[in-house]
Amino acid sequence: MEWLVALAGFAAMYVPLYWWAAGGIWQGEEHGHGSIILAVLIWLFWTLRGEINQLAVHGAPLLGWPPFIVGIATYLVGRTFDISILEFASQPLVVTGALLLLRGTAATRLAWFPLLYFVFMIPLPGILVDAITGSLKGLIANIVESLLYAVGYPIARSGVILSIGPYQLQVADACSGLHSMFSLSALGTLFMYLMGPKRKLHLALMLAAILPIAFVANVVRVVTLVLVTYYLGDEAGQGFLHGAAGMVLMIVALGFFFLLDKALDRFLPEPERAPATT
Repeated sequence: MEWLVALAGFAAMYVPLYWWAAGGIWQGEEHGHGSIILAVLIWLFWTLRGEINQLAVHGAPLLGWPPFIVGIATYLVGRTFDISILEFASQPLVVTGALLLLRGTAATRLAWFPLLYFVFMIPLPGILVDAITGSLKGLIANIVESLLYAVGYPIARSGVILSIGPYQLQVADACSGLHSMFSLSALGTLFMYLMGPKRKLHLALMLAAILPIAFVANVVRVVTLVLVTYYLGDEAGQGFLHGAAGMVLMIVALGFFFLLDKALDRFLPEPERAPATT
């Protein structure tokens, strides 16, 4: 019964937020990963529901009430002043508090990954985006120009404008890599979680490689868009194939994650366990 009350309260708070995001920010390329993150979170909590529900009812009110109250307050401030970042940011606090109140610290230990994964649903602050996007766009444009020029394509660059053949393309904010790095970081951490327990050095190297892999995958994406435009025209580059390039980004990144994981498994094998003694 207590879970139904908790779920009803969570739905009353956040379903309107999800509905607004589905018709708004999740429609754009910058925050389009939000709906995917929500689906992943639902699946993660669903797979843990049995283990959490079987835990003994040992709530931890001294630990549970502070994050729950702070989460509710954060949500109310965001709701009152229409600050979606605060509304989204309140989710892990509210859920952590609810789990502590209903099942204690054992529940939060079981659900540590989905609780942290809520972070990837929080929209990036505009100030941060504006501060980083400009330099990233210039760097990506420079790399793409150098790569294609080196293999013989008639390409030139002026700032973030790439000219190839009769076409000009601007490396826009959505192609700067910041938002894709954020979404690919979510993909990378999920990949690490699903791969199961690994050595600490293995996990550290995988974690350190997330942002470089995301950056390289984004360069591949921009190269793909430039070549599509060069061979098929501006309409193809800005139309359906532009969206398909986002899928290329995910496939390339996932491929890099998989290859790195396999390489680390080979060079950093799990240590052999000593045989049990009797």
